[in-house]
Amino acid sequence: MADIAFRDLSAAEIDDYQTEGAVLVKQCVAPGWVDRMIKAIDRQLANPGKWVQDTNPGADQGRFLHDRYLWPTEKEFREYVFNSGVGELAAQAMRSKTSRIYFDHVFVKEPNTEEEFFWHQDLPYWPFKGMQICSVWLSLTDTDIHSSGLEFVRGSHTWNKWYKPVIPGSEDDDLGTWIGTSDEEEIPDFNQIRDDYEFLSFETRAGDAVIFNTAIAHTSHGNKSPHKRRLALSTRWLGDDACWDPRPGTDPIVTQNDVDLEPSAYARDDKTFPIVWQSSHS
Repeated sequence: MADIAFRDLSAAEIDDYQTEGAVLVKQCVAPGWVDRMIKAIDRQLANPGKWVQDTNPGADQGRFLHDRYLWPTEKEFREYVFNSGVGELAAQAMRSKTSRIYFDHVFVKEPNTEEEFFWHQDLPYWPFKGMQICSVWLSLTDTDIHSSGLEFVRGSHTWNKWYKPVIPGSEDDDLGTWIGTSDEEEIPDFNQIRDDYEFLSFETRAGDAVIFNTAIAHTSHGNKSPHKRRLALSTRWLGDDACWDPRPGTDPIVTQNDVDLEPSAYARDDKTFPIVWQSSHS
């Protein structure tokens, strides 16, 4: 395993992740990764993967694309996962002795893209349970909330609450078929009740990352910039307490047929969720 962090998280950054649910980590990868992954994403735009969603294909304005689970088949994304050091940063934030890759996720919002990514938690969509599960969202362009930076409901990862997974507008298409029914309440539109909560958002420079707990409620707004793209590469990480939980309706990129695990077992399938980083201390 070659995953060695470009820099370690500070104690304050780890504490912020644990208490706030999200933390900005400045310049967290070695120089060169940003340009390398921008080029890889541009190639991917021309040849999207199986799981792509693209609202305005080919456009250089008003296009929102996200594509995922590329590391198993695409060399550049695999090398990023295993060699950039973000796996070790994920483990540090989670206070985990290991980090296993679940999937990678590319996000592209071209200038003048109005589409928002709805308020949601990630974990209700995924076939896992546990508190040591996180994302490392690497900013590949300079971003603020007006150019579609992430926004979080501060501390919502501690509410011990899962909201019903939904994908607005997907009821009549193939995307909606994997969202199961649930007795959980629908997530509020926090945009309408902002006075009742505290929010976190970060200005990021290319090479900065936001590490966040997958139980935190979050969104990204439209890209209001008339000329600036918003590119990000998010990797999803499983820590020590992540357990396989293939509930009906969870994301189908990895299913029970793909793993050598029983439900409720720790996600220790080295083929499907390989260890990227492991502590040298017992």
